[in-house]
Amino acid sequence: MRKHLKYGIYGLAILIAAAGLTLAGPGARSAEAAASTCAGRKVKTVSFATGELRIYKSRRYVCAMTVSKSPGVRRHMSVTVQARGSRTAKDSGHFTHRAGPVKVYALNRCVRAEGSIGVRKVSTGWILC
Repeated sequence: MRKHLKYGIYGLAILIAAAGLTLAGPGARSAEAAASTCAGRKVKTVSFATGELRIYKSRRYVCAMTVSKSPGVRRHMSVTVQARGSRTAKDSGHFTHRAGPVKVYALNRCVRAEGSIGVRKVSTGWILC
């Protein structure tokens, strides 16, 4: 009787592990990828030598990210976005693919954004006024 119970517990453990892998498989990565992008429509893309600065706008928010042209190499990247009259949102560090996204409340406000990869950087000035 104990032998059958022992194998039943192992079978149950394998079943639970398989269910966990199924639930956390590709769907979890898709949710992670969806959370790491900006919402809204792309309103401006500014290219520069090492990458590009992408700016998105939804009804109330503006979001920005800096994306590398050659992903995989870890280097210093940063992105900032500011709505007129409010503080700057910034993401900076050593990344392999992109810096950001950063988001600010910008309903009926002009915004400016800046992105850099390595020593190269780009700025938009005041836009979306």
